[in-house]
Amino acid sequence: MGDLYSTTPLGLKSRPDVFSSLSDTAAPLRFTYRLEPLIALLAAILVAPVAVVIGIAIVALSRQSPLVRHRRVGWKGEDLRVLKFRTMWTPGNRSRPFIAIEDLPDTATMIKLKGDCRVTSSFAAWCRRYSLDEIPQLVHIIRGEMSFVGPRPITRVELDEHYEQCASEVLSLRPGLTGLWQVMGRNRLTYAQRRRLDLLLVRRASPRFFLAILIRTIPCVLRGYGAY
Repeated sequence: MGDLYSTTPLGLKSRPDVFSSLSDTAAPLRFTYRLEPLIALLAAILVAPVAVVIGIAIVALSRQSPLVRHRRVGWKGEDLRVLKFRTMWTPGNRSRPFIAIEDLPDTATMIKLKGDCRVTSSFAAWCRRYSLDEIPQLVHIIRGEMSFVGPRPITRVELDEHYEQCASEVLSLRPGLTGLWQVMGRNRLTYAQRRRLDLLLVRRASPRFFLAILIRTIPCVLRGYGAY
């Protein structure tokens, strides 16, 4: 495992001791990390009927796979293929063979634009507004690849361009389904603001702080605040 952190599958190069020196960051969350897969499994069972309806609707509207995977940088720099419901497609495009999950090409940025012309379905826009497209990410929490709360997983390009020397610190926690900047502006924030909030989240990491963020996420999601 030591070699993995010096040169990760995404080519993230750092001193071999970078992540070990930050191991104390996640120490207060060890019990939380052990408990979360069980909670995520229960949550997945509860939302399964909703997920099935969303998946069927997407297949009916897009004639494409209901799920897509985006390549992101995960915990300690590991490669993470993040699952989401498909919310972008070209109307009438049925040339692709049907598969359950489609791996999408890497993108340089993950900032979402208000009124994005690639979101051509009102149903897809509704799913994005209320973060229903992220329900499949419960699978990553069950697997121990993500947490309910943490820095959101980002692309390699974003990490290099906007996080720079802060990257190792941000990656010392599991990426989260929600985080501090998701409850303080979401897509309205600049990268500089996101970086500051991610660092604050990492440096104040504790079960109590994470629970406060999780509770604050609920009204933000229900209002669709800052989501495009």
